[in-house]
Amino acid sequence: MKFVTFERTGEPTGEPTGEHSGPAEVGLVDPTAGRVWPLAAMNVAGDIASDIAGDMVALIERYDSLKDRLRPQGEGVALADVRLRAPIPRPPRNLFCVGKNYREHAQEFTQSGFDATSKRGDNIPDHPIVFTKAPSTVIGPGDGVRCHAGLTEQLDYEAELAVVIGKGGAAIRRADAEAHVWGYVIANDITARDLQLRHRQWFLGKSLDTSCPMGPWIATADELDARGLSIRCWVNDELRQDANTGELIFDIPTLIETISAGLTLEPGDIISTGTPAGVGIGFDPPRFLKRADTVKIEIEGLGSLINTVV
Repeated sequence: MKFVTFERTGEPTGEPTGEHSGPAEVGLVDPTAGRVWPLAAMNVAGDIASDIAGDMVALIERYDSLKDRLRPQGEGVALADVRLRAPIPRPPRNLFCVGKNYREHAQEFTQSGFDATSKRGDNIPDHPIVFTKAPSTVIGPGDGVRCHAGLTEQLDYEAELAVVIGKGGAAIRRADAEAHVWGYVIANDITARDLQLRHRQWFLGKSLDTSCPMGPWIATADELDARGLSIRCWVNDELRQDANTGELIFDIPTLIETISAGLTLEPGDIISTGTPAGVGIGFDPPRFLKRADTVKIEIEGLGSLINTVV
């Protein structure tokens, strides 16, 4: 199944930076039919509690007890008449992210001169490089990515597959990791490269407001095989990134095992798995985002995520 968070404004509010005016609702979506069925309208063991009807994390926490009864009922609502938010508009915790997790990107990053983390000049990391992004970075499909003029002049894009945790836990073994995955979603790990290099760590350069577009929906883990999905990114209709998630250096079970070794994962946690080659710093000279640029990311089975720099 695929789930979205949306509001029934019918038309965009006119705010380009992720601000929304209507109340959030969670719904079951059929992108092919162009319809969404609000959970609040479903008769599942009586009325669904209001906290689940408008909160994706609450749905994740109770999903196992509800999934067999979640079905489209009636005509639903046309996708054209709603505005999508990020599926988890305000994650309860920082997003976990992984750096240099595709070989060609690891090489282009080291060669770019922007990498302050390489050990012995190595291109390929020996262990997963994990950092976080603040929850305030998250915006939805169609929301504007602020250019942060005066603070950064080197804004970059990064198309990524993100994992949504369903079952929490610590010290999760690699062999058991997939049972902890609830679903998958597209993420764009927008990065201020100059801040990333200047501070010699990644948090500030990765955590500018509006620097993590996500969406358009979360597909549950039984919907697709995340081990071999095509992932592509265009900037102003120019194809920049074209890869497959099968090329990850550290696969999803390894990432879950590594992160959870001494840190308890919780339902709704997000792990963004890294970006392939073709980001702005991979060009000579670098090709950073500028105002009015549009970034489109497609991942097989997960639709398209489109955002414009404002």
